[in-house]
Amino acid sequence: MSPFGLATVAASLVVVGLARAVRGRFYAIFAGVWLTVHGLVACALFPHVGALAPVFVALHATLYLNLLSLVWAKLRPLPFRVLVSWPSAFFAAGTWIAFPWAIAATAGVEPRLLWLPYAVAAVAFVDTWVPRRGVVRLALDGRDAGPLARFRSGPVEHERPLRLAQLTDPHLGAFQSAARLRRIVERIVARRPDLVLLTGDFLTMESQAAERELAYALAPLVALPGRAFACRGNHDLEAPETVARALEAAGVRLLIDDAALVETDAGRVQLVGLDHHFHDVSARIRRTLAANPRAPDALRLVLLHDPGAFARLPDGEADLVLSGHTHGGQLGLVSLGLPWTVLSALTKIPDHGPWAHGRNRLYVHRGTGHYGFPIRLGVPAEESVLEIAWRRG
Repeated sequence: MSPFGLATVAASLVVVGLARAVRGRFYAIFAGVWLTVHGLVACALFPHVGALAPVFVALHATLYLNLLSLVWAKLRPLPFRVLVSWPSAFFAAGTWIAFPWAIAATAGVEPRLLWLPYAVAAVAFVDTWVPRRGVVRLALDGRDAGPLARFRSGPVEHERPLRLAQLTDPHLGAFQSAARLRRIVERIVARRPDLVLLTGDFLTMESQAAERELAYALAPLVALPGRAFACRGNHDLEAPETVARALEAAGVRLLIDDAALVETDAGRVQLVGLDHHFHDVSARIRRTLAANPRAPDALRLVLLHDPGAFARLPDGEADLVLSGHTHGGQLGLVSLGLPWTVLSALTKIPDHGPWAHGRNRLYVHRGTGHYGFPIRLGVPAEESVLEIAWRRG
């Protein structure tokens, strides 16, 4: 084994060992799987990088430093993010994209254009920071649209649309500092929506104890009393008290399998917040909806973090469901104006934008942050206002 390979194995063992000893089994498994795949690809590519070997080694090292830092749940200062977290994300993404090049190298074929996957990662790295802003107009007519499919709304007569701002999947962490998230929230407040709806996943591994930082980021919502509501996402269940206290400090009402009735300038709105569940999802959804029947003459909005559960809602129970969770698919061609994402190609889970199933409608927000795969690739973040028109009565 080459010195690069030996160093890679040794560094992986150190990170996984400390992860198991300090943070526990789950993080140790996560780090072990990630470093095994990354290490195999990097070792296959290293003999072919030529004069860029020192740069390759330095970037390779940032990945191990970053995963080692995550052993301790703590938001990192800007210098660490600039020198370690961001280069690590760029290099990890490029190396994963370079998987086919690694296969070629292992098979004895010279991997040509080895710079290409890292060029793609560099473009995606820039795109990760630039959200798309605008207005999304949805008309809800309550008609049966048939099986689950993307939805294009037609015109519906209305006096005044309901203006919603959705905030989802901010994932406070290396790419989403408290200051950056606060600026996003300030822009939401400045647009004076009728309601602000937060659909979960506020945290990442390093921010599970960051109650003060999350409260600071969401604090501008205090300027919209009684108009901000939230449900929880899967990552919020890792630190539920942190999320609950931060939301409360910002004046956000957290709906955990609960409902609220709100009077707005656009009419009466009933909000139902469905919690994130890992088991008995359909039964839990049905129980919550049955316990909170439709309010008369009210638009019924359902907050549901995971759009994969949308099809489990009984028909006609939701005028509009608002979800996140997918980060818009995170890897796709949305930046090019095409709806395709890896998620839509491999699953039937709604990835982004408007969907319909029977009489229920869904909007999947692409989110303001990301998690899992280290960067967004062709699927930009979203800061949009939804204008909702619906037939009353």
